[in-house]
Amino acid sequence: MSSTTIFTTPPPRPPLPHANTTRSSTTLHSPPPEKIAILIDKSKSLNHLNQVHAFLYRHNLHDHPILNFKLQRSYSSLGHLNRTLALFNKTQNPNVFFYTSIIHAHTIHNLHHLALLFYVQMLSQNVFPNAFTFSSILKSCPIEPAKLLHGQAIKFGFDAELYVRTCLVDVYARGGDVVCARTLFDAMPEKSLVSLTAMITCYAKYGMIDEARVLFDGLEERDAICWNVMIDGYAQHGLPNEGLLLFRQMLNAKVRPNEVTVLAVLSACGQTGALETGRWVHSYIENNGIGINVRVGTSLIDMYSKCGSLEDARLVFERISNKDVVAWNSMLVGYAMHGFSQDALRLFKEMCMIGYRPTDITFIGVLNACGHAGLVSEGWKFFYSMKDEHGIEPKVEHYGCMVNLLGRAGYLEEAYELVKNMEIEQDPVLWGTLLGACRLHGNIALGEQIAEYLVSQNLANSGTYVLLSNIYAAAGNWEGVARVRTLMKESGFEKEPGCSSIEVNNKVHEFLAGDLRHPKSKEIYEMLEEINGWLKSHGYTPQTEIVLHDLEDAQKERSLGVHSEKLALAFGLIITKPGTAIKIVKNLRVCADCHAVTKLISKITGRKIVMRDRNRFHHFVNGLCSCGDYW
Repeated sequence: MSSTTIFTTPPPRPPLPHANTTRSSTTLHSPPPEKIAILIDKSKSLNHLNQVHAFLYRHNLHDHPILNFKLQRSYSSLGHLNRTLALFNKTQNPNVFFYTSIIHAHTIHNLHHLALLFYVQMLSQNVFPNAFTFSSILKSCPIEPAKLLHGQAIKFGFDAELYVRTCLVDVYARGGDVVCARTLFDAMPEKSLVSLTAMITCYAKYGMIDEARVLFDGLEERDAICWNVMIDGYAQHGLPNEGLLLFRQMLNAKVRPNEVTVLAVLSACGQTGALETGRWVHSYIENNGIGINVRVGTSLIDMYSKCGSLEDARLVFERISNKDVVAWNSMLVGYAMHGFSQDALRLFKEMCMIGYRPTDITFIGVLNACGHAGLVSEGWKFFYSMKDEHGIEPKVEHYGCMVNLLGRAGYLEEAYELVKNMEIEQDPVLWGTLLGACRLHGNIALGEQIAEYLVSQNLANSGTYVLLSNIYAAAGNWEGVARVRTLMKESGFEKEPGCSSIEVNNKVHEFLAGDLRHPKSKEIYEMLEEINGWLKSHGYTPQTEIVLHDLEDAQKERSLGVHSEKLALAFGLIITKPGTAIKIVKNLRVCADCHAVTKLISKITGRKIVMRDRNRFHHFVNGLCSCGDYW
C-alpha cells in the first residue's frame, strides 16, 4: 500500500476568510450568503454547482469572498481544477485561506510543482502561511522540496503542530529517510493514529518489519489502514505466512477488510501456495461488496497461477471486463510458469491482434514460455522484436530469460557470449543462471571460468559457491568440492536450505530435509517407508549419483529419502482424502530423484500432484509430468 493513502481523515478545515457580509450590492430578493454557502457545500455534481455559480452572477454575489472561496474548493473536489484556478486568478488580494485552498487543490491532483509555485507566489505577496498551508502542501510532496518546506515550517513556528509534524513524518518516510522520520516521530508529544500509521508504513516499506510490528502491537486502536500496512509489509518482504496469520487476527478483531487488504493477502497466498485461503478470500470479495475490478482480478489471476490452479486463473481472466495489459500479462505469465508454452504464445498473439501494446513484463512471460519448451529460434525472434518492432529496450530480466533458454538447450557458448556482450550492467543472478546451465550439462571448464570471474569482481554469492561445488561433485572432484566449501565458509556465505510446504485446511505446513519437528513426524516417516515399498515393487532405483556428497550408496539413499518435497508429499498422502490433488511448493529447483519419484507416485496412487519449484510448475498425472522432463 502506498504510504500516501494513510491520510484518510483530513485535518480540520481552516476558518473561512473574513468578509463583509452586508447585502448592499445584492438584490432585495437574494437569500443570505450563509444559505448559499450551504448550497455550494451540498453540490455533488458539476451541473448543480454551475447553477449555483450562475445564481451568484445574477445576484451580484460572484465576488463575495466566502462564496468565492467555497466555489473554488467545490470545483476542485469535483475534479475541475481549471475552474478553481480561474476563480482564484480573479480574486482580488487573496489571503492565506485562498492560497491554502489553491495549494491544496493542486496537491490532491498530484501537481506538486505548481503547488510550490503558488506557495512562492504567496510569500512574494507578503502573505504568510499557517499550519493548514503546510499540512496541505506537504501531503505527497517529494522529499527534496519537502526539506525546504520543513525549514519554512520551523521559520514560521508551525513544525510542532500535530498535522504538520505528521505530514513531515510521512514525507521523510516516503522518501526513505527513516532516521529523520523517526527523529520527528519521537519528538511528537502527542501521537495520533495517523502519525503512528505513517511510522509503521515507513518501517514496513523499508523492510524493518520487527520495528513496524512493535509500533503496531502498541496501538490502542487499529483501523483497517494500519492492519493493511502491516499485512502488506509482511507480504512484500518475504514473510507471507506471518501476513496470513495477521489477516486472521484482523478478522477476529472484527475489522472489515477492504480492497487494499485483499490485494496484500492474495499476494501472500501466491507466495506460499495457499490455495484454500486464496479461494476463501475470492469468496469474501464476491460476497462483501469489494468487487472484482481489473486490479483485484489481476491479483486473483496471479494468486491462482502461483497456487497451481490455472483453470481458476483462466476463469477469472475471462470474467474481467475492460481488461488492461497488466491483466493480459498476468495470464500470459501464468501459462508460462506452468509450462503451457503454446497457450502463452497464443495469448500473446491474441492480445497483439486486439491492439494491446506489449510491455517489458509481457516479454518476460513470452521468453520464459520459450525457455520452458526449448524454443530457441522463437526465443531469439521475440528477443530481437522487442527493440525492432515494439521499441522496448531489453532489461537484465530479458537477458536472464535468454540465458536460461540457451543454457537449458545446451547452447552454453552462445549464452556466455550474450552475457559478455550485453549493453547493460551485468548482474550476478544472470551469471548464476549460466553457471546453473554449466552444472546441468557438466561443463566444468566454463563453470570454473565464470565462478573465478564472479569472485574476482566481488559478484559472488552463496549460489555461486553452491553451483560450482555441485559441478565438481557431479564430476567426482571431491578436492574441488572441499576447496569451494572452504572458500564459502571463509566468505561467510551459507547455503539456502531446501524447504517444501503444503497447505491443508487453510494451514501451511513447512518441511526441511530430514525434518522431525512436525507433530505427525512418526506417521510421515511410516508413510515414507510405505512409499519406498511401492517404489521398489515398481522397479525404481534411487538416483544416488545426484547426491553431491562423498558418501556410500546406502547413505546417499537415506539422504535422498528424506528430501523436503518427499516429506511434504508423505504428509499430503496421509492427511488428505484419497483421490484428491496434492499441491506442494518448493523454494529451490526440484531434484531429479524427487521428480522421478513423484511421477511414479502419481501413477501408483491415481492422484494428481502439482509441484511449484523455483523455476516452474510440474503437473504430475498418471506417471507423467507436464514439463516433459525438460526443466
